[in-house]
Amino acid sequence: MRAEVETQVEEIRKSLKLLRKHLDYDNAVRRLEELNALSEDPDLWNDPKKAQDLMRERTRLENGIKALEESEQELSDNIELIEMGEMEDDQDTITEAEEALKVLQERAAKEEIETLLSGEADSNNCFMEINSGAGGTEACDWANIMLRMYSRWADQHGYKVEFIEETPGEEAGIKSVTIKVSGHNAYGWLKSESGVHRLVRISPFDSSARRHTSFSSVWVYPEVDDNIEIEVEEKDLRIDTYRASGAGGQHINKTDSAVRITHIPTGIVVQCQNDRSQHKNRAAAYKMLRARLYEAELQRREAESQAEHDAKTDIGWGHQIRSYVLQPYQMIKDLRTNVETSNSSAVLDGDLDMFMAASLAHRIKGSEDEG
Repeated sequence: MRAEVETQVEEIRKSLKLLRKHLDYDNAVRRLEELNALSEDPDLWNDPKKAQDLMRERTRLENGIKALEESEQELSDNIELIEMGEMEDDQDTITEAEEALKVLQERAAKEEIETLLSGEADSNNCFMEINSGAGGTEACDWANIMLRMYSRWADQHGYKVEFIEETPGEEAGIKSVTIKVSGHNAYGWLKSESGVHRLVRISPFDSSARRHTSFSSVWVYPEVDDNIEIEVEEKDLRIDTYRASGAGGQHINKTDSAVRITHIPTGIVVQCQNDRSQHKNRAAAYKMLRARLYEAELQRREAESQAEHDAKTDIGWGHQIRSYVLQPYQMIKDLRTNVETSNSSAVLDGDLDMFMAASLAHRIKGSEDEG
């Protein structure tokens, strides 16, 4: 095999070895056999919650084992095809097998990243808040660009985006927005985006064409399902209603349909104006509050398990995580991992996987080093 292909094969083997390790293959196979036997019990669905948890675990293990075994077999088959092609001087067979290895390498690398999404809430849907910083219209426009960037990323990954609350800027852009991103591992991928994002560019709102620096903050927290107990007492809540400020027709602006809930002990504030019904907005805001409280608990646990500087680096709300320089040169750089690219247009169109993957790996490595 050519040296380039040999390197490719080694990279695939490395990824598959890591996948096998994370899956704990031997124990996973034994556990799947146990779950298959349990699923045949006619009394299983007497306890629906237990049955659903069992079937969910079974599906996860079944998919993981199948994906690993198929990839290992595919690697072996294509190596064999290349060797046969070289023996018979069949260049078409060699080329076809090498192309298949490229596809396998990309898939194995993606599956390797997925193994990093093993946190308690990583598989959940999530909420994302984007808030413009100081800078007036320029900052509001930057927040709007970020909303578009994350919406594009979600579309590319087959995730659904739902608007929960939006406060428009006075001249352009948005002051703040809250969206819900739904899909498997949505929180696991997006959690690394929490922090401050800095933009440097020539402002389209400056008649003198001067460079401006703008900031927007992102906060991502997981949707909490009914299986997770979050205690919220009514006496700790202050609930306000107000008229929605976004688009939505005449009705939505004439009634106090929007709801704001303040959790007094923590100072956490959530609001929803997505629906014309005050009751529905209240239910959605309450769900967001439970999610925020759960995220606070996850952060507390992580802070306890890491050194203080690690916690500040990975979690801090005020920490600047990424710089987007569009003038005088093109460079987007993640300040936590030093991953950078000059292809700014692709990133602003949603090509964020390289940053997310590096941040996830950095986060896992930091946790392992601390342990």
